Amino acid sequence: MSQRPVSQTTRYDLDRAGLESLVAVEFPHVERYRIDQIWSSMYRHPADPEHWTTLPVTLREALSQVLPGALNAATESVSEGGQTIKFLWDLHDRNRIETVLMLSARRVTVCVSSQAGCAMGCGFCATGQAGFERHLGVGEIVEQVIRAQIRAGQRRVTNVVFMGMGEPLANEANVYGAIERLHGDLGLSARHLTVSTVGIVPGIRALAERPLPVNLAVSLHAANDRLRDELVPINRRYPLDALMQTCADYLAVKNRRISFEWAMIDGVNDTSADARQLAGLARRLRPSAHVNLIPLNPTPGYPTRGTPLERVHAFRDELERLGVNATVRRNRGTDIDAACGQLAAGQPVQIRPTG
Repeated sequence: MSQRPVSQTTRYDLDRAGLESLVAVEFPHVERYRIDQIWSSMYRHPADPEHWTTLPVTLREALSQVLPGALNAATESVSEGGQTIKFLWDLHDRNRIETVLMLSARRVTVCVSSQAGCAMGCGFCATGQAGFERHLGVGEIVEQVIRAQIRAGQRRVTNVVFMGMGEPLANEANVYGAIERLHGDLGLSARHLTVSTVGIVPGIRALAERPLPVNLAVSLHAANDRLRDELVPINRRYPLDALMQTCADYLAVKNRRISFEWAMIDGVNDTSADARQLAGLARRLRPSAHVNLIPLNPTPGYPTRGTPLERVHAFRDELERLGVNATVRRNRGTDIDAACGQLAAGQPVQIRPTG
């Protein structure tokens, strides 16, 4: 497979003004109304260029050369009768990323990656086990959603979650650039866009200053600094008190309820004491943060198993008795390594100690 030059602009790198400028330079004799047709084929009715049938064939072919895609399909894995689809993409520099499309009765959700790899070093996450390569650009992020939309066919994408490979708020500028494109051009409401973070305090502050009130999900996993330092190493830089205050500030500005993600690890963070500590943190936010409980998914580099489902439900019941709304998230795509914490894009992982 040929690789595009590193410096070449790809199809979704450009905003509307950038596309207009490119067409004016590359195709000076093309009528201006063609810009509307190109933009519609990219966003309103997404399709691959060979299906941009409102355009002449010669223009389609020329645009494909001038504006190639950023993502080259490597493999596609399908689970649950076609309801969960994982895409493995090759990038121009031989890095790889993954995207997950999840179909349900009411929603079409795309889980996108924001980095190739991840530098956060959370030992129970396959992406963290593989290490960090680089940030993704706006076009590489947006194109994941577009390609998933094309795969979904007549069903429209309703939700995008930045919960794939990487730490979104370590790449905040490009992530927000993608959010603006998904909101303004693909037509997704900010209420249907969710940014996940392990607790990058400056990134949360930056996101709070942005205009769009997107949802914030904090991957908490521990409710005391001693355990969180071990499970989520960035906690040593941004401990829980600082993180909770920043979450409270975000809530005050955006008025969007924050969710806490909690990967349940057998014998590590699933005790009654953990539930009480977690409830205490959740209640510090008004309204109380919603807790998503996620039975730990298996990864090669972290042999400790997830909490048995019976105990997960008991933990949820304890939280609810303590006045905190909690949901047990259904694991989807575990059999194709597409579930939470399993995305590694085929990269080798390092075995991490569990104690």
